[in-house]
Amino acid sequence: MALKIYRPTSPGRRGMSGSTFEEITKTEPEKSLLVPLKKRAGRNSQGRITVRHRGGGAKRRLRIIDFKRDKFGVPGKVAAIEYDPNRSARIALIYYADGEKRYILAPSDLSVGDTINSGSDAVVKSGNALPLKLIPAGTLIHNIELEVGRGGQLVRSAGAAAQLMAKEGEYALVRLPSGEVRRIRNDCLATIGQLGNVDHQGIDFGKAGRKRWLGWRPTVRGSAMNPRDHPHGGGEGRAPIGLPGAKTPWGKPALGYRTRKHKASDRLIVKRRGK
Repeated sequence: MALKIYRPTSPGRRGMSGSTFEEITKTEPEKSLLVPLKKRAGRNSQGRITVRHRGGGAKRRLRIIDFKRDKFGVPGKVAAIEYDPNRSARIALIYYADGEKRYILAPSDLSVGDTINSGSDAVVKSGNALPLKLIPAGTLIHNIELEVGRGGQLVRSAGAAAQLMAKEGEYALVRLPSGEVRRIRNDCLATIGQLGNVDHQGIDFGKAGRKRWLGWRPTVRGSAMNPRDHPHGGGEGRAPIGLPGAKTPWGKPALGYRTRKHKASDRLIVKRRGK
């Protein structure tokens, strides 16, 4: 995958870049694996906004992704590599030998015609899903389970890959893309390889409108508000942050404030992520 740089035909085009989509082999999604996707605009089940600055954006349909990879012993053939508007990684359409079709996250070196498998009998090859205890140390992996049978929860974005460092008893040591080293049960499944769309991080939107297409609304600086609207507001001219530390509109610490408290899985973290 590569990036294309647009010609500066307008101020918004200057510096803009985007994906070439050269790895995409099919433009229309598989209808049997589509479901409607209702926009929530940052609201929770009670209707309250819990994530600010969300709303609008292009209409999308949800692709049902197989994160569990529980078709054990049934080989599947890669029929297409597709674009998914709901994630940064590409997805692969798999035709299984028993006639079932599923989407999986597409590794960078997976191509149409390749055969994939999952389970204890699968070989260590890109796109195959195996228990961590059967994967050699040093292997790059993604779509990693935290609980057996729950489905992959870690390392699912474009270009991401974790590394299996070692095995200790019933746990495996995995270094995540953030730098965190974590113990994960040996029986948990992981998929071999690095995820595709590696150059995604290098995309320059070029104009605010492209963020609006993705459903992101503008963010107003607290220092541009009045004192009643934000702890950073007020003052003559441009004033620095008056109170100690950056705050949210509700007066809570905003930068560097640890929100993780007394999690039972703290004992599984061997090394915290670096800055």
